[in-house]
Amino acid sequence: MSATPFHLAVALDGAGWHPAAWREPDARPRDLLTAQYWLDLVRESERGLLDLVTIEDGLALQSADPYRPDERTDQVRGRLDAVLIASRVAPRTEHIGLVPTAVVTHTEPFHLSKAIATLDYVSSGRAGVQVRVSLKEHEAKLFGRRTIPPVTPADPAVGPLIADAFAEATDYVEVLRRLWDSWEDDAEIRDVATGRFVNRAKLHYIDFEGAHFSVRGPSITPRPPQGQPIVSALAHQAVPFELVGSSADIGWVTPRDAAHAEEIVAEIRCAQTSAGREEETVHVFGDLVVFLDEDAHTAQARKARLDDLSGEEYRSDATVFTGTPAGLADLLAEWQDAGLTGFRLRPGALPHDLTAITRGLVPELQARGLFRTAYEADTLRGLLGLPRPANRYAGPTAAA
Repeated sequence: MSATPFHLAVALDGAGWHPAAWREPDARPRDLLTAQYWLDLVRESERGLLDLVTIEDGLALQSADPYRPDERTDQVRGRLDAVLIASRVAPRTEHIGLVPTAVVTHTEPFHLSKAIATLDYVSSGRAGVQVRVSLKEHEAKLFGRRTIPPVTPADPAVGPLIADAFAEATDYVEVLRRLWDSWEDDAEIRDVATGRFVNRAKLHYIDFEGAHFSVRGPSITPRPPQGQPIVSALAHQAVPFELVGSSADIGWVTPRDAAHAEEIVAEIRCAQTSAGREEETVHVFGDLVVFLDEDAHTAQARKARLDDLSGEEYRSDATVFTGTPAGLADLLAEWQDAGLTGFRLRPGALPHDLTAITRGLVPELQARGLFRTAYEADTLRGLLGLPRPANRYAGPTAAA
């Protein structure tokens, strides 16, 4: 097995990814809508030297049904805005990347571009975004701008809907990136003596015209500290793999095993080549839901108890790992050999499984030479080994 260090992230959602996690003795259900709750989770993640945290979000109340609302009252419902959570915790953290989720189907790229640019400033270069599409009828009704019919995966109409939604997401990301570049790095002069604050010649119209957006620009926010904050997307199949390969810096994927991981990585690399990005680094992180304890039996019993509270066995789009930190380290090393460059772990219950990651898994990985022992960069791009990109609009003869 490889001894090459890999990247590690956690996905934070409510009281944890198991729907009954809020009923655990160490859970903090009364604090879910407080800034301190999220700050504590992110600081614990930073204590474990993790590359980044993602923060889940959505446009409607959480639902046990992936396609429509439910009426359940025994699970967490309601959440704070992920971008605002990230902005709140950013000044009180120092190293870890902050990647909130944003649904791009019903929102405007201009608004999100300045929000993430602002997050990059507030965090001194640690911002990113996870773009997500929405194909849910009830979410479309919240905005009233378009009609999305009720669909399920078996519905023949779902294929064209997915293709169109991800085509829109691809355009959305392109608009984000152009807006982040619409100010050159030295556009702000701030010269009190001459009274010149900005060089208007170094602000650029992006003039994007596509099937889904028409955006002239420029942004109202100067170019972010990273130049381009990190863009990521969850991908389960060919169409989302194309979005990752063509437009993203990180793809979150959900392999069943090492062989499946190898197939997914190959598809994304093919999409990356087709998009002319074969020389660029595109990270592929494997997602797993984790229930971790000192021995496997305890972890299995804890998950079974949560399943009993929920009334059904917990299932996920991602592989569910129940066991020890050492056992998980074995699995991650095996999957890394399949081509994954990192992993995003979804703690089954918070804070238990988060601290099991930071205080159990991380030391195990460090002992194997698979994870850092100190932060080696000040920006998220730096932690991920990504260069700060040149501004697409800056020319060698730009006006002074």
